[in-house]
Amino acid sequence: MFEIKDISLYFDMPSPSTISASLEMNKGEILAITGPSGVGKSSLLLAIAGFLSPQSGDFIYEGQSFANKAVWERPVSCLFQTDNLFNHLTVRHNILMGAPQNQSKNENEDNLLKICDSLDIADIIDKKASDISGGQQQRVGLARSLLSRKQILLLDEPFSALDKDNRQKALNLVRDITQSHQLITLIVTHDEDDISWLGARSMRMARQPIS
Repeated sequence: MFEIKDISLYFDMPSPSTISASLEMNKGEILAITGPSGVGKSSLLLAIAGFLSPQSGDFIYEGQSFANKAVWERPVSCLFQTDNLFNHLTVRHNILMGAPQNQSKNENEDNLLKICDSLDIADIIDKKASDISGGQQQRVGLARSLLSRKQILLLDEPFSALDKDNRQKALNLVRDITQSHQLITLIVTHDEDDISWLGARSMRMARQPIS
């Protein structure tokens, strides 16, 4: 189980305000985080990943807090709105940067090929990241996150650059891997069709002004 316990994040722009969140999620579950632009959806994911410090609260996985752990120590993999690829490296090398250290090279390579085939990027794995399209770069970033096999998967509008066909394939893969590997997936999206297709429950965020 993953628990967000009384997390509070403070914002001073455009006026002082906070967002608060508490929830529990079970393995194999997908949560869609919704709300207007600028409300703090991405900030919540950044806090879970360890890139932003909340003012109060805790993050707990399997009964253990990870709110004070370093980014690389958290049971979290993430794909944000920018895919953060290394343009001078090949697609293969970019994806393998997310490979679990406790699996063999052959296991990681086999899993990489399966994920790439599912996302229709198997034919570009030897190209440099700088030589592929924006939509392909998003799929490479998703492949790297999925290969990591960490227990909590964070996705921040990851399919915005994909056409309808590739978007549906990516949604299918996220849904299937969440279920088959019993991940806990949180996805920021504005698209109601995404929520329905993923079979996700949703949480709408709102800011509370500070007077």
